[in-house]
Amino acid sequence: MFTVKLAGYTIRVDNRYDFVEKMCKQYISETDTVDFTVSVSTEDMENEKLLSPEEFSEGYLESLAIYRHIGEEIGRLGGFIFHSAVIEYKGKAYAFAAKSGTGKSTHIRLWRKAFGDGVGIVNGDKPIFRFVGDELYAYGTPWCGKEGFHRNVGVPLGAVCFIERGESNSIEQLPKKEFTEYVFNQVYMPENGESCLSILDMLDKMSETVKIYKLKCNMDIQAAYVARDGMVSEE
Repeated sequence: MFTVKLAGYTIRVDNRYDFVEKMCKQYISETDTVDFTVSVSTEDMENEKLLSPEEFSEGYLESLAIYRHIGEEIGRLGGFIFHSAVIEYKGKAYAFAAKSGTGKSTHIRLWRKAFGDGVGIVNGDKPIFRFVGDELYAYGTPWCGKEGFHRNVGVPLGAVCFIERGESNSIEQLPKKEFTEYVFNQVYMPENGESCLSILDMLDKMSETVKIYKLKCNMDIQAAYVARDGMVSEE
């Protein structure tokens, strides 16, 4: 058993395997006061095996089940898991979402190549979003994709960008009426009714406070400049 601090939440993890504790080493907390505790049942493990497209270790499967439980709990406390790759640039976080295999990890690598030390990684796959006052923040977590891109930071969210492959590079801001169509599928929605309702309220608030964009791009470094100029130049 160990305790982590994720997105401002203090969580006790009752684990069976060492895998998840080693994975969370940058987030370990020594505090005795916790917001909630998560543990994994045999049924949870069997469910993860059914959901996984390939055979994984028991420790890795436990880590997936633990994060699923965390997603269930943080909803009622004001946070949610948002499937995306997030970078930090000029003090703001920019989240890039896409279908698996579209290239969101490749795109954030292009930002690092284009802008060097001006770009920081927040999370490569499954950050936590939560409101701090009226501002939405993106937080790094160790559940971050196979590349291992993550930092234990929280950064105010500047925009969300949905990536589509294209022969050339272009970006457009999406109207608010398309918010639900694009954003909802990226959010882990809990089975817990209280958490689910809380997240729906947060998404409604997000639609009023966060700009969303659609980026059509290739794998050329120019894609990073087009994305940056479209989302950041107004600020």
